[in-house]
Order: sequence, then C-alpha cells, then structure tokens
Amino acid sequence: MTKYVIRGGKPLHGQVAVSSAKNAAVAILAGTVLAEGPCVIENLPKISDITVQLEILRRLGAKIEMLDDTTVRIDCTKLRSTKVLDDDLARANRASYYFIGALLGRYHTAQVCMPGGCNLGVRAIDQHLKGFEALGAAVSTKAGCVVTDARTGGLHGAHIYLDMPSVGATINIMLAAARAPGQTLIENPAKEPYIVDLANFLNTCGADIRGAGTDVIKIRGARTLHGCTYSVIPDMIEAGTFMAAVAACGGEITLTNVIPKHLDCFATKFMEMGVEMEDLGDAVLVRRIRPLTRTNIKTMPYPGFQTDMQPPAVVTLCLAAGTSIVNETIFNSRFRYLDELKRMGARVQADGQLAIIEGVSGLTGAPVQACDLRAGAALVIAGLAASGETEVSGIAHIERGYENFVEKLQSLGADIRRVEFPEPEELEVNA
Repeated sequence: MTKYVIRGGKPLHGQVAVSSAKNAAVAILAGTVLAEGPCVIENLPKISDITVQLEILRRLGAKIEMLDDTTVRIDCTKLRSTKVLDDDLARANRASYYFIGALLGRYHTAQVCMPGGCNLGVRAIDQHLKGFEALGAAVSTKAGCVVTDARTGGLHGAHIYLDMPSVGATINIMLAAARAPGQTLIENPAKEPYIVDLANFLNTCGADIRGAGTDVIKIRGARTLHGCTYSVIPDMIEAGTFMAAVAACGGEITLTNVIPKHLDCFATKFMEMGVEMEDLGDAVLVRRIRPLTRTNIKTMPYPGFQTDMQPPAVVTLCLAAGTSIVNETIFNSRFRYLDELKRMGARVQADGQLAIIEGVSGLTGAPVQACDLRAGAALVIAGLAASGETEVSGIAHIERGYENFVEKLQSLGADIRRVEFPEPEELEVNA
C-alpha cells in the first residue's frame, strides 16, 4: 500500500508549471475516434485517466504511438470494434462514457459499459441519453452497458435543451452531433473551458461547431473529419489546487502555463480570504502573508465557483478566522471527506448540501483516507498546513488527476513523500 507521508507547517515558495487539463484531454482523446486520419495530441498530462483512455482506444483498434512523454499519435482510421466491454477499464475512468458519443457519431452504433470514477453521489447520464435520442438513436441497456444504435434514416441534427448545464452531456452530444447531417442546437450547455477546447479540436479536424462557451452551441454536421495536431489547454483546477495550498500554508509561488481568465471563477474567493494574486500574462503570482478571513462559497456551473475547487477551498476556510458557509449545489455526496478533516482538528459540520466551517488556529497531522480525487488533494493540502505528520491513503484517487503532484510540491519546499507500507493482512500475519 502506497501512501503520502507529509510533515506539515512549512510555507511554500518557488515556481511550478501547471499540467494540461485532464477534463479536456479525456474528451479530446475520445474525439479522435471521429477523425479518419492520424491525430497528434500534445501536452497530455501523465495521469492514470489518460492511460485508461489510451488503452480503450488501443482495444478498439486504434494505432497508438507515444512520440514523447506528453505527445501521442492516434490513428483511428480503421477501428475493429464499436464496443467498450472491459468493465474494469470503464469503471476506472468516468470519461469512458465519451466513447458512446464518439462511436455513435462515426459508426452510428456503440456499446459501452457504465462508467466509474469518483463517487460524488447521483451522477445520472439521462441528459446524455436524451441528447442521443434527439439525434435519432435508440438507447437501451444490456448487461451493465449503454447500447445506442441509429434508427432508420441514421442520425440527424436536432434541437436539444439540457435540463442542467452538464459538462459530460454537453461533450457527449457534441461528439455524436459533429458528424450528424443537419444542424444541432444545444441550449443551456456547459460553458467550461474544456467544452471550448473540445470544440476547437473538432473544428481543427474539419467540424463546424460555433458558440462553445456561450448559451447556445450550433453544430453543422460534417460528412467526414480528418486528423490534425492539437495541444490541450492548461488545467485550471490544478492551478486552483496550488492556490489553495499557498492560501493554507502561506508563502509565495508563481504558477506558469496558465490561462488567468480561466481562474477568475475561484481566484476572487481566495482574494476575499486575504490571498494576493498578480496576473503575469501566462503566469500568476500567488502570495499569502497575512491571516485568512472567512467567506461564503456557493458552487455553480462555470463561470461560477467550480465544484472541483470546493474541497481545497474548504481546507483553506478551516484555517480562516470566523465562520464560513459552503453551499454545494452540484453533487450531493461531496462532503464525505469532512470526517477526515475532523480527525485533523477541523471544526466542520455538513447539513445536507451545506457545510459550516468554524476557523481554527491550526490543524494537527493524522492518518486520513482520500475518498475521491479532489477530496484527496484537499487532504494533502491539510497535511501540508498541519503541525506534525499526516499519512494520506487512497492516493490512487489523487493520481487519477494530478501529474507529478508530490514532485511539484517538493519543488516548492513541501516535506511530502510516497512511502510503501505493508498491506493490512501482512501486518496481521507478522503480529
């Protein structure tokens, strides 16, 4: 069993380059299925979610060639299957469901096992299926898989209104519609930078997608798409995670390879807490030299405060003077990690979708367990800010979405290590 062992209490100083956006990369990799020609995808993060997406492509019959650590050449010209039936792969990565839209868009049929990923409560894919049906597909389930097939006449453009601006549904519908004849309108879509990045990639392949990032996305289905070379945008959530780390620990760091405009949705709240920020063009300086003050946060669809930034922000508020309230409106089980923070001395309570945080003067190291990706990153931040030693288990969750997380924190002066521990049953035998 591998854990992170952290000795906290040190401010962070230095410079760190932010990796590319996981949420954009996994969608773009699925999108290569639509291209009849090689795609070169640059600036990929080295994380397990990317490894899973590439393995799914490989099993579908794509030719995969790593050109360097962060660049891959993918040729989906001649796939041999339209089915993703490996349950272990699908469960390892929620983004596996993007292959439904991509395979449906190109081959008019797909069978994909239900996805896994972080357990954040109810995350139904009904909006995805509603979109597929509007585009002319019949949808059913079979042995734990989603099965989609174009009805007589094939796919066609459609007017689709999303009940909520779901990132996953917006991406999946865009993938399915990119090659569907006619015009598709998606109203009330998600507006995250990942949506814009996927649209830019597909347009580079010859698609006609307009309005990504606005209230209406217009797609004119292309007959075919060709390969291209494309570089993935930086990860705003990773940048925000390092912002939260500086806010909790104190110090000053420079984040490079960022798009500062993407960070506004949560940077404003950190500044309300007393964190100083300076826009340097393609970098941001983040500094915290004075005590933190309370604030209230409500998670909202982009450009509101991102739900993925809620756990790191809560850790910061645990160390802010006064009482803060956090309203989680996106996922109904995102506060499960609060019990772990209590083990470290945090004064936090969840009441349904609300968390009430009373600031304390400091946290104390303790053994804690990550229950999902962003909660895991938050517990690492708590360990960095705490006195004494913290052991974080369940780090596979964290390494799904953060590239070289330990090494980057070490470069900023953090005392954090990956350590192998005997498995619990081994300890019982030795006892």
